[in-house]
Amino acid sequence: MNRNGEPGGRPLPAAGARALFPGAARRPYLNVAVRSLLATPVRAALDRYLEAAMEGGLDKAELFHRVERGRERFARWIGAGTDEVAWIRNVTDGLNLFLGSLDWRKGDEVVLCPDLEHPANVLPWRNLAATRGVRLVPVPAGPGREFPAERMAEAVTPRTRVITAATVSFSPGFRCDLRPLAEAKAVHGALLVLDAAQSVGVLRTNVQDMQADALSVATQKGLAALYGTGFLYCRREVAESLAPTFLGRFGVDLGDADETEVPPEDAALPYAAGARRFDLGNYNYPGVVAAEAALAMLARFGARAIEARAVGLARRLASGLEELGLPVAGGAGADSAAGRSHIVAVGAPGGGTHRTTEDPAMNGLAARIRAAGVRFSIRRGILRFSFHMWNDRSDVDRVVEAARRWISENAEAGGF
Repeated sequence: MNRNGEPGGRPLPAAGARALFPGAARRPYLNVAVRSLLATPVRAALDRYLEAAMEGGLDKAELFHRVERGRERFARWIGAGTDEVAWIRNVTDGLNLFLGSLDWRKGDEVVLCPDLEHPANVLPWRNLAATRGVRLVPVPAGPGREFPAERMAEAVTPRTRVITAATVSFSPGFRCDLRPLAEAKAVHGALLVLDAAQSVGVLRTNVQDMQADALSVATQKGLAALYGTGFLYCRREVAESLAPTFLGRFGVDLGDADETEVPPEDAALPYAAGARRFDLGNYNYPGVVAAEAALAMLARFGARAIEARAVGLARRLASGLEELGLPVAGGAGADSAAGRSHIVAVGAPGGGTHRTTEDPAMNGLAARIRAAGVRFSIRRGILRFSFHMWNDRSDVDRVVEAARRWISENAEAGGF
């Protein structure tokens, strides 16, 4: 596999991925921004694990092997070194492990855009401000809810310790143009910390190109595995400078010693290399098994093919809905480098809940699309459709046709 998650040989056509996801044939599932469908090879790996557990035949040495194999697969997928990856529980967990290990000084600053962040990338920083005297520098979102990357870069000063952003906003699902942030961090010596929950596994990710210092991701979305497991990437030079706030047996290096051994009391703690020092105690082994199997499956198709398929379908849906006169966030022609991702948002962002918007028309549209059997979500007042490798044009056509019928019926009734 090369630095962009491509397998060594010729990758399989992404169109063949649909057959691996039985749920994809039952209904249009456009909801990977919440969680992935489960693929048959991942289910098979979990079944083998559970069967061994039922019979008392789990081999811990083999589980440790799966831990390392999964770590290596993820490192290759994002263009990192194996020792730059730690196993975590979720995005929040990874961010807290990292930021809690920095030697913060009163007056240090963190630049972020809370308007576009999930709570996972807001609350840890707010807690840091409340407990450590760190100053948060919030930058408001752009008028179209796009990332204010240029203005965030302008807010960076010599006192900025961290610049943090989501690679893709969970609502409305735009990409963040990381180039201005990377340039600003290089000038001022800040760290770039990324929440990659909505991108890794679907969009090509290379941490070297991003100039990321830390990146946190869970496995239940684009990585096509389960809740309760994730990865923390930490650039080797940064990780080696940190003493972790939380330490467990797998965060120290005792060579071939048994896992029950501890370092001598009169010796310095031998932190594990790089990001491994953030590993704690026993792993979520079912999550590890699922993640390792899912990463092996993703590698068969390659990051480039998966992104092309997901983003291409998202563009097709955005164009179809925009042609019907619906308010597609960013417009169907949004630039893919800094705008359109695999997520399509419809409606005006703002109020509402995870299930409804404050716009009666959008609630009506949502009800019609759900009645057509489509799985999607509502976030911050907008309808959100998200694509992965299992989707095809029939999924797009189902949504567009449902929207067309809803518009026609409402037009006849003097509505929309």
